[in-house]
Amino acid sequence: MERRLISSGSPFEPLYGYSRAVVAGDRVHVAGTVASMPGGAAPLADAAAQARRCWEIIGAALTEAGCGLADVVRSRVYLTRLEDFDAVGRVHGELFGAEIRPANTTVVVAALVDPRYLVEIEAEAHLPGAGRD
Repeated sequence: MERRLISSGSPFEPLYGYSRAVVAGDRVHVAGTVASMPGGAAPLADAAAQARRCWEIIGAALTEAGCGLADVVRSRVYLTRLEDFDAVGRVHGELFGAEIRPANTTVVVAALVDPRYLVEIEAEAHLPGAGRD
């Protein structure tokens, strides 16, 4: 089975031994992604904006893998505050609408590594045409 590592260029990937995404056969597994900003700028203050930024980073990894958001089959969303559930859920709905609708789990957690981050998202996707007869 093919196994390919995709990096976002984060200095933490080699330090902590992980990849932004891993292509394994016909699947793409994207690691938990926070709304990190270019040049180390502070994350956006609102959870919906952070969720959009997470999906932007995830989308770039999926593109490098050979697929896109339309190929996502599972998403996992971690929130630090219950009050952000609706706003972040609506971002998910805007991106995946009535047609794509991946399996989703959303969990409220006590904290993320950096308290400025309100949301972390991971995703799994299926490569188009891969592993199909």
